Amino acid sequence: MTQNIHTTAYIAPGVTLGDNAIIGPFAVIESGAVLGADCQVGAHAVVQGHVKMGDGNILHPHAVLGGLPQDVGFKPETESWLVIGDNNTFREGFTAHRASKENAETRIGSGCFFMANSHVAHDCVVGNHTIFANNVAIGGHVEVGDKVFLGGAVVAHQFCRIGSYAIVQGTTGLNMDVIPFTLIGGRPAKHYRLNTVGLRRAGITGERYNVLSAAFRLLRKRKSLDGLEETEELKLLKEWLAVKSKRGLHGFIELAD
Repeated sequence: MTQNIHTTAYIAPGVTLGDNAIIGPFAVIESGAVLGADCQVGAHAVVQGHVKMGDGNILHPHAVLGGLPQDVGFKPETESWLVIGDNNTFREGFTAHRASKENAETRIGSGCFFMANSHVAHDCVVGNHTIFANNVAIGGHVEVGDKVFLGGAVVAHQFCRIGSYAIVQGTTGLNMDVIPFTLIGGRPAKHYRLNTVGLRRAGITGERYNVLSAAFRLLRKRKSLDGLEETEELKLLKEWLAVKSKRGLHGFIELAD
């Protein structure tokens, strides 16, 4: 096992540390934490004891993982977790809290990028390959899908859902759900159109894109999607819409191609 641990770092007894770990000056890893192979923990970063993470995660200086939920009714002795996948980057000042209920998990997927001072609250679920720009903050129980981009200073109210492949304009406040594949912004927030650039980068083009375009025209008219070709994207959209929302949906304006 090859590890590079600075002499000023504190690693408590009971930590599981994978191969090729790099632990920087004054970093703290508390008892019970599990870090996979090839993880890097920067100077003054903190991994608290109720964190389980996979391989290849990078914590920049002053990131803090696994803190207590910001819930006035939470009892610190509650056994809950922050569970993280592989190959995520957590920039300076990032924070994520463990779940608020016994044996529950806050979950972050793999391949995500969290910019400086962004925050994931208790009981959230964040998918894969999602990006939080600087100062993004999501409240408790928020669900964020795969390949979502949240612009700078976006905030999301607790229990909101943000569908996969969505892009949220910077400084937008979300207090309702965001439909997958869309661009949303404004005050109040509205769905403007499909996330054309993000879809193209994901290889969702041609007839696959046309089906989504037709689907959103039908949604604007409150009509059924059942007559459309059942592409992978349409199936995802239908499944997402079938889940009962706790917040409702943000409104529509004209959806352009």
